[in-house]
Amino acid sequence: MDYETVIGLEVHAQLFTASKLFCGCSTAFGKAPNESVCTTCLGLPGALPVTNGRAVRLAVRAALALGCTIHEHSIFARKQYFYPDLPKAYQISQFEEPFATDGHLEVEVDGVTTRIGIQRVHMEEDAGKSVHGVGGDSLVDLNRAGTPLCEIVSFPDIRSSKEAAAYMKTLRDILVFAGVNDGNLEEGSLRCDANVSLRPVGATTLGTRTELKNINSFRFVQKAIDTEVLRQAAILDGGGRIVQETRSFDPETGKTASLRSKEEAHDYRYFPDPDLPTLTITPALIDEERRAMPALPADVRRRFVSELGLSPGTAQTLVQHPAYVRFFEEAFAKFPDASKVANFVQTEVLRDTKVHGLDAAFPITPAQLAELLALVDKGDISGKQAKEVYAALVGTTKTAADIVGERGMRVVSDEASLRPLCERLVAANPKQAAEYRAGKKGILGYFVGQVMKETKGSANPKLVNELLVEIIERS
Repeated sequence: MDYETVIGLEVHAQLFTASKLFCGCSTAFGKAPNESVCTTCLGLPGALPVTNGRAVRLAVRAALALGCTIHEHSIFARKQYFYPDLPKAYQISQFEEPFATDGHLEVEVDGVTTRIGIQRVHMEEDAGKSVHGVGGDSLVDLNRAGTPLCEIVSFPDIRSSKEAAAYMKTLRDILVFAGVNDGNLEEGSLRCDANVSLRPVGATTLGTRTELKNINSFRFVQKAIDTEVLRQAAILDGGGRIVQETRSFDPETGKTASLRSKEEAHDYRYFPDPDLPTLTITPALIDEERRAMPALPADVRRRFVSELGLSPGTAQTLVQHPAYVRFFEEAFAKFPDASKVANFVQTEVLRDTKVHGLDAAFPITPAQLAELLALVDKGDISGKQAKEVYAALVGTTKTAADIVGERGMRVVSDEASLRPLCERLVAANPKQAAEYRAGKKGILGYFVGQVMKETKGSANPKLVNELLVEIIERS
């Protein structure tokens, strides 16, 4: 039987705050186990939660970026279950009254754009982490307990694993550009649960779903869904039925495994947290966050293409990270040729750039790049020499002019010096010269390359082109 895949994603994005959602403990990654804990994190009697205002603002900004309706009043609830890394034996979340609903985002797969609906966005605290196999024991690290999360729940509008991966990546880019999340999937800042079900093509009722837990990679979410689809299809083809359950995905084996039967909402015994008041998000706060919203990736890409004339591929590369955009725009402000700046950034600068979270370490400054391109534009150095100067600039505070002066670099623009070389190369390559005269104009690049090789990149490319065309056409 032919099946339609139905997928909904629940993405847990860590809010980019310095402290936890309901206490003042640090959210910094990499601390010693159980270093960032207090009476609230540990769930000790008498400890009372206090809501982190910065986390609320970032959650509101995330909801605005996703086109959600934000509700002035919402409620924190206790989601009760027992697990060793949950010291209170409940998790503070939002259930019946989330703070935001009815959003959407658009994803592009193979040139086709699809709108995916977002059912709800709510805030919750993270659990701790169980560490298994330490000296034969299982240990608990509560550093993450209480870390502020924004859970973004899609409608079951996704129809393929490729679309699911594109959704997760698009969402991650939006949250990073909005300054809500640092995008560090490997550090657990963005994870997703995928609800997967199959139904016969043409059917309108949903099939029984399974939930794939805690996937922290775009590639793994695609592989996990593909694996689960094959598993479910085999069961249905064999006359069996799908059991609603939670499953894990092992990227090393490429298989999913059952964890537990899937609980329904009533199993968690949600009820309003008596220690937390109603969360009130005022219109003034919403307006402040709307005004503070940076330009989002899709808008930046459109502007780069429509206003600056960059190709869609180049725009896509530059908009992979907000720091890339800032670097490009600062260099462009000092050297207003968008194509030349963009080409050098994507071919040279980004190759040596190190990204961590919302920060990026660039090999040179925008000002150094702008001056380097200006020297090429004026004809003081060639494009090949520019790469040499760039390599010498990396990690220094020198200017491009400093490097050119130190190395005695100059462009050879003397026709008397270049003409004999061009004539010799044309005479030595009669076959290529004949191909050029027969209409194969691209062969000129071969001759230019030979001249640049012999002059170690110091020849003026414009003059070389003019001389070669003249010599070939009259020979």
